[in-house]
Amino acid sequence: MWLFRQRKKDHDSIGTISNDQSISAEIEENISAIKEALSNTDDLQTRILNVNQCKIGLIFLSSIIKKEDIASKIIEPITAKDEINIPSLPVSEIQESMDLQDIITGMLSGKVGIFIQGETKGYNIEASNFEKRKIKEPQTEQVIRDSHEGFSEDLNTNVNLIRKRLKSKNLVIKYLVLGSDHYTKVAIVYMKNKAKPDIIQKVEQRLKQINGDVNITSGTIQNYIEEHLYSPFPQLLNTEKPERVSEYILGGSVAVIPEGSSTALLMPVTFFAFYQATDDIQGRVYVGSFQRLIRLMGFLITITLPAGYIALVSFHFEVIPIELVANVKGALENIPFPPLIEAIIMQITLELLRESAIRLPSPISQTISVVGGLVIGTAVVEANLVSNTMVIVIALTAISSFAVPVHEMGVSIRLLSFPLMILASILGFVGIIFGLILITFHLCKLETLDSPYFAPAAPLKFRQLAKSILNIFVVGMGIERYENEIKNIEYTQ
Repeated sequence: MWLFRQRKKDHDSIGTISNDQSISAEIEENISAIKEALSNTDDLQTRILNVNQCKIGLIFLSSIIKKEDIASKIIEPITAKDEINIPSLPVSEIQESMDLQDIITGMLSGKVGIFIQGETKGYNIEASNFEKRKIKEPQTEQVIRDSHEGFSEDLNTNVNLIRKRLKSKNLVIKYLVLGSDHYTKVAIVYMKNKAKPDIIQKVEQRLKQINGDVNITSGTIQNYIEEHLYSPFPQLLNTEKPERVSEYILGGSVAVIPEGSSTALLMPVTFFAFYQATDDIQGRVYVGSFQRLIRLMGFLITITLPAGYIALVSFHFEVIPIELVANVKGALENIPFPPLIEAIIMQITLELLRESAIRLPSPISQTISVVGGLVIGTAVVEANLVSNTMVIVIALTAISSFAVPVHEMGVSIRLLSFPLMILASILGFVGIIFGLILITFHLCKLETLDSPYFAPAAPLKFRQLAKSILNIFVVGMGIERYENEIKNIEYTQ
């Protein structure tokens, strides 16, 4: 499973000082080494100050730093004092280092490098000015009754949103810097008293394996952490909602948030986590439970309905009620293709419409999805290329797949319907049952960070299964309240 993952390259990368070069006592040597390491990029600027017969060198990337901030926060405080004391500057972060590579890494993150003539150490001064997007509700995770805040591409903002919700001394934020050619900061977030130490260790180990010329995004991280890359089921839950991250962290999961991404990855999670929405726990127990059951029903409909229809009209016509036989048979009379080809044509057409609607601007995409679906559906039926019953079946299948809260899982289950359709066209209902057994075996065998993916169904734990399928928090609180009342009664007696 690690065969196709990129490995660390042996050659020196741009922006990397080989053999951990120490900082020189000569400012010009340090500046020359940094310019060479950064390929003399045009946005690299330097400033030499003379303060009380002492030379101070500043070097920074002007594209990610405001010059006004450098003047007000660094240059003016340094020149205003008789003695040079860099650690006393009025800035949020100051890092001291004796390694030139650390200075370069800090500069790429928006810091100012400072060298003092005659000293073999340097300083990284925080002065970044990266553009930030305002906090908005995620387009893919809209809720009715809950907070409408979502993550942005700024890592500090995302950590801030989690801290705002989890005011706990046990909340741990651990930063890693990944990459060799370019650097990406990643935050590992977990509760010290909830998360298992071995899971935290595995997450760190797999993150540190990411190296080489790869763009480090949430998708890249997911490929390195997932143990079963070729499974159709996603093993990490991605979300843009701080509430969801907080909820799963309290349950013992670990969150990984990369810099420059509005998506957090949660691990380990179970299959049932992909069918739970953040606002399920906000309503009554019956409402939340009904919504989750509807989503799980949508999963079964998506993978079995097209295959079931193919099996019915190909092998088990006698199962169809007599009242419907004439209608179904009449719809199939002039169709030149077998049911399997019909279903594949309609499924692929639907996927093309969905993909085009995603890529086009919003006003055009809405027109394409509605008008395109109506026009194509009517045209293929009138041309006798596809039966009208098949159009209904595929439409119900699409609606069921869209009920899944997580987009990645919705795509996976739509793909699973294709092998089941092929089995149904060969063996009928027997083929569908055989396919469902294989899927169930795969789910039971699947693990994510050594945790069972299909838990609590496998291994079976009735109480936890009820809490996963139904409204997990409300049902759980009701059971715990009932148990506490029983204990109180026994105690008073």
